[in-house]
Amino acid sequence: MSFIQRLQLRQKFWLLAALLAVLVGVFAATQWRLNVAADTVAAAYQQRYRSYMLADELRQSSDDLTRLVRAYAASGDERWRQQYQEVLDIRAGKRPRPAGYEGIYWDFRAAGIDVPGSPGPAVALQELMRRTGFNDAEMALLDEAEKRSAALAETEARAMQLVQAGGAGTPEAAQARALVNDAQYLRTKADIMQPVAEFFRELDARTGGAVADALQQARRWQTIQIASGTLAAALLLGVLYSVFAQVAASMQRAVQLAERVAQGDLTQSVQAQGSDEVAQLLGALGRMQAALTQVVTTVRHGADGVATASAEIAQGNQDLSARTESQASALQQTAASMEQLSSTVRQNADNARQANQLAQGASGVATRGGQVVSEVVQTMQGISGSSRRIADIIQVIDSIAFQTNILALNAAVEAARAGEQGRGFAVVAGEVRSLAQRSADAAREIKQLIGDSVQRVETGTQLVDRAGSTMQEVVGSIRRVTDLMGEISAASSEQSAGVSQVGEAVVQMDQATQQNAALVEEMAAAASSLRSQAQELVQAVAVFRLDSGQATVAPHGPGQMVLAAPYAASLAGQH
Repeated sequence: MSFIQRLQLRQKFWLLAALLAVLVGVFAATQWRLNVAADTVAAAYQQRYRSYMLADELRQSSDDLTRLVRAYAASGDERWRQQYQEVLDIRAGKRPRPAGYEGIYWDFRAAGIDVPGSPGPAVALQELMRRTGFNDAEMALLDEAEKRSAALAETEARAMQLVQAGGAGTPEAAQARALVNDAQYLRTKADIMQPVAEFFRELDARTGGAVADALQQARRWQTIQIASGTLAAALLLGVLYSVFAQVAASMQRAVQLAERVAQGDLTQSVQAQGSDEVAQLLGALGRMQAALTQVVTTVRHGADGVATASAEIAQGNQDLSARTESQASALQQTAASMEQLSSTVRQNADNARQANQLAQGASGVATRGGQVVSEVVQTMQGISGSSRRIADIIQVIDSIAFQTNILALNAAVEAARAGEQGRGFAVVAGEVRSLAQRSADAAREIKQLIGDSVQRVETGTQLVDRAGSTMQEVVGSIRRVTDLMGEISAASSEQSAGVSQVGEAVVQMDQATQQNAALVEEMAAAASSLRSQAQELVQAVAVFRLDSGQATVAPHGPGQMVLAAPYAASLAGQH
């Protein structure tokens, strides 16, 4: 099993994504290196161009000096001498570099045209060359040219001095022109240009080599990019082909397996290669086929059992139908007996209810008698209280009579002391005392009568209390009798309801038994239908082809089936 086959689909797609990421990373890295190489090439070209421009400025300045000194010698115009000095000062770094000086400058100045732009810093030409990266050999050649130019500079200075001394059109001017145009001047300038020419060759070799190296590096990285991209693309395509070929083959195998199973062929051998989802699908289809084979085998084996069982069910239903009819007859007799019993129980319940009503009436009468006795007791208690109150009032009257007697006695004593003047008052006091004594006697008699009345009232109250207690006991007894009669009546009612329910239950059982009889007949018909369906089931599963070693069931005539030998033997052993 290859490494790709052991991976799952998700892992394969992750692998493809990783390869694609590597491809993109390689392309990005090589593209970055290509960009760096391109920048290097551009920098090399820029360096070459800048170096050439500075070197050409040296050559051009030498030509400009020759041209200006010759113009000055020919015309005596002071501006040519000034421009000559400006060229020397700019090259020596004594004057700021004009804008656009590396291009066409002195031709515009000669024509009186100002070059636009701000001047740059004052930097010597050799310093600019060093900053640009001229090597020691190149600078040595420039130094040699500088040394050789000293003689030429002296000749040019002598010529300008002659022109200054004589002016234009003088023999001095003619001598000056001869100095800057004779063969010696030209040989001196050629000697100066010899190291300059060698400098150009050195510069061209160095900058050309740098450009060539940069181009070679760029081509190398371009080759690496193409090779790595081709390799990564080939690897990606190979993995894609392997994955899709494996998935397509597995899916085709799964489709073929499903189609053959749909056609009823369960004899296929399923071998799943790999561990991805498609291989798992093939494995699941294989397990499904095995399970379906087991189901078909089980269905075939069980179909005859269903037919046999359905026949036994039909026979049992017939027996059950006969027993159900007998049970229905017995239940009808039981229902008649329960109806008679229910009538007797209802009569007992009616009698109990009547007795309960009578007991409740007696209880009501006793309760009212007890209430009357209670009212009598309360009345006797009121009379007893009133008698006690009267006795208290009599006692007050007796006390008043006693005090009146004392006052009359005191009045008689005072009248006796008064003598003749108090005699009449003494008579009155005696009468008052006599009345007071009579009042006291009457009060004592009334008090004695009231005491006797109170004693009799208390005796009557006690008797009435005992009568009330007796009535309460009678009422309690009657209530207990009433409760017992109520319980008897409730029990009789419950018994009557229970008997009625039993009767209804018996009637329902009778109805259920009759329904069961009908259901038994339906079950017999269903058993017959089940047997027919079992035969149809055997014919339906006969379309599946199984291995020769598995038990089979085949149709054998209309309505009959023949079991395979092993399963038939097992059924025979069970029966």
